Amino acid sequence: MAVGATAALLAAALPTPAPASAARPTPVPAPGIAWQPCEKDRTAECGTMSLPVDWERPDGDRFTLHLARRAATDPAARIGSLVFGPGGPGDSGVDRIIKNDRFSDELRRRFDIVSFDPRGIGRSNPVRCSAELLGRQPQVITDQARFDAALKDNALLRADCRARTGPLYDHVDTRSAVRDVDAVRAALGESRLTFHGSSYGTLLGAQYAEEFPGRIRAMVLESVVDHSLGTRAFLDTQAATAQDSFDEFVAWCVRTPSCALHGEDVRAVWAGLLARAEQGELVDPDRPGVALTPYDLSRFAQRRLYGPDWPGLVRRIVALRAEPTAAAGPGAADDQGGEETVAPYPFAVFCADWHLPVRDHREYAAHLRRMARIAPDVRYPQALPAIATCLGTPAPVANPQHRLRVRTDVPLLLANSRHDPASGHNWATNVSRQLGRSGVLLTYEGWGHGNYTRSPCMGEAIDRYLISVDVPVDGSSCPAVAEPGA
Repeated sequence: MAVGATAALLAAALPTPAPASAARPTPVPAPGIAWQPCEKDRTAECGTMSLPVDWERPDGDRFTLHLARRAATDPAARIGSLVFGPGGPGDSGVDRIIKNDRFSDELRRRFDIVSFDPRGIGRSNPVRCSAELLGRQPQVITDQARFDAALKDNALLRADCRARTGPLYDHVDTRSAVRDVDAVRAALGESRLTFHGSSYGTLLGAQYAEEFPGRIRAMVLESVVDHSLGTRAFLDTQAATAQDSFDEFVAWCVRTPSCALHGEDVRAVWAGLLARAEQGELVDPDRPGVALTPYDLSRFAQRRLYGPDWPGLVRRIVALRAEPTAAAGPGAADDQGGEETVAPYPFAVFCADWHLPVRDHREYAAHLRRMARIAPDVRYPQALPAIATCLGTPAPVANPQHRLRVRTDVPLLLANSRHDPASGHNWATNVSRQLGRSGVLLTYEGWGHGNYTRSPCMGEAIDRYLISVDVPVDGSSCPAVAEPGA
């Protein structure tokens, strides 16, 4: 979900409240998982577990957690099970196992690779809501009337999602998912957990370490999420890391003759597109007749920075610049034929994990102005729609932010790209400080969201840690490999 923030931003975390549950929870004994071949790929196994909706009421309502695994390819060398925590929020761990492209041959040889669809996501009792209400969520809130409308619509959406989803809607937070993971560990017959979490899955891993520090064999947190930040620090760190990745794109274009804008002022060209979008003079090439807003431009750039796909980004910039100036309309609403449509809403977990209040439009606009100073090229970081989506969520949320309190026998391995447009190196360094001796940070000195598969150095270091619990030196790094588009 951010790189190059200053030390002041990193220090702008919330005070340190005690974790929501002071006592270490005792897991409910979990039944075994009945595995059978997956329908989509019979070389993988799929299974289910029945788990409590509310872990504080283990005899109450239950939901079905869906899992998948691939058995170790060399049973004689098998170490145990490696549990993968999917990101997003909203990614399917079941689909990831079926796709079978996440881990090295050596890890697949030594471990059963297991993952799951987290509660409220994918196959595991997904949060479902009115598509019409989901469609009302604003890109950018422009005045107090729209701010008030967003509060009203968000309240309607919460009530609608709760009615359609059932009891699980109020228990999709990551702290509840931590208990699910421990039930999975027990059902797999593992006395200690071997875990690799990616992006939002790092929050799941970090909070597992907080709840069950004595049950960790090895844990990798790749592309780290910092769950200690209040509204301002959350927005500012995201803005800083998005701008850092855009700066890297510009620098690549300046030094790379094959860049279609090489020799030109890339920022000036980009500013011209933003200005035309502000006037409604750009048409979305993917939606004929629909205006391309500055928000749309910003989000498109950020998506291309994930890879990163610098050549794809520059091609789009050149194509948009070449378009004649034309007035575009807002686009026609989808014709639903009078029938009510329902859509999954995996982002509900975010509003259960974060309390990011904004009082009114005046405060919201101040955030926008400050982020525009931090990120003049990327004015609308991903944090902005997250703030709007969760406006009005009643406090306290189920899993509020706090600084981690983790004391483990084996240090957690944090792995982060230096230039990650979503989970910035600023977040990784802040989480590393929170973990102290219970964490070590390994940096990939390159670009993009995710790093395990980006270089042999990163892959080998992470594999060595997971297989042998050989912990890298804290603060060590792997050099960047070939530049994107080189």
